[in-house]
This record gives sequence, C-alpha cells and structure tokens, in this order.
Amino acid sequence: MVSLQTPVCEFGQPAVDFSLPGVDGKIWTLEQCRGPKGLLVMFICNHCPYVKAVRERIVRDTAELREIGVHSVAIMANDVSEYPEDSFENMAAVAAEFRFAFPYLWDESQAVAKAYGAVCTPDFFGYNAALALQYRGRLDESRKDAAPAGVRRDLFEAMRQVAETGEGPAQQVPSMGCSIKWRGQ
Repeated sequence: MVSLQTPVCEFGQPAVDFSLPGVDGKIWTLEQCRGPKGLLVMFICNHCPYVKAVRERIVRDTAELREIGVHSVAIMANDVSEYPEDSFENMAAVAAEFRFAFPYLWDESQAVAKAYGAVCTPDFFGYNAALALQYRGRLDESRKDAAPAGVRRDLFEAMRQVAETGEGPAQQVPSMGCSIKWRGQ
C-alpha cells in the first residue's frame, strides 16, 4: 500500500463531465450530481484503511452539506481484478451498510479518475455552484484511524464557505490515503 498526499488546489479548474454507473442501477452524469451551491466529488474505495476510518464522517458531512445546497458523489476507480474488495457488488454492499445518501459510481475504465487527476483514496474535489474547483484537501485530521471526535471538520467547513461565498479557503491541508490502484501497475 502506497500512501500519497493530494496536490495543492488548482482554484477555478472546471469539473470534468462523466457518465458512470451507480450502485443504484442508474447512470449518473456531472449535471445530475451537482447541487445548487456546489458539488463534492470524492474518490474513495472499499478496501483502503484511510477511507474505512472516515466512512461514517463522510456520510455525516455529505448529509449536512446537502442541507446547504452542496451535493456529493463518490467514485471508485481502483483495478478490481487486483483488489476484489472494491468490486461493484462490494461497492453496493458498502453503500447499503453505511447508508450512502449520494451516488456511488464505478469508473471501470479509470478515465474519469485520470481526468480529475485523482491520486489517492480518499481524494476530495470541492466545486462551487459554477463547478469551479475551490477545495482539494482533507476531511479532517484522520489518517488510517479516525481522529478524535471534535476535531476541526476541514472539508465541511471549507465547503460551507464555498456554499456561502463561492470561494474556498486559501489555506488547505492535503488529503492523505492509499494510491489509486491503476491497471497495469
């Protein structure tokens, strides 16, 4: 398992369109996922300890963000032939177990993850209402284990600011996680 950090936020970078299958049986596009005040695009998977440590917090934060007009989508792009725990069937089981209230999509070709420049799981891309990138940072202080309750909710606070002002914070702490499992590597 390779641990990586996300690059610095490229403010204003436009969101990349996609059309991907969800565990709910629907095909989802960028336009269908966006909210009136913004969109959080999350690259996650099932097997990564960094993601496992924060699944409940992701569910909590995305629900609260939805209430203020920021919708969310999760995309899984790992090579499932090498990581069967990340299979589409297991994605559906994880989404049901943790009650994901956002689309959980499979990027089987890995083209969407590459277009976004995703490097790890979790990797968070926060967009404003115009779908211009405003946040590329961590959820909170969690790593392979969840941080103590009550720590600053970096992603939530940043996306609330995006919803209110259209702009993300100038200072952002990179997310850290397992490398995306690219096919052929």
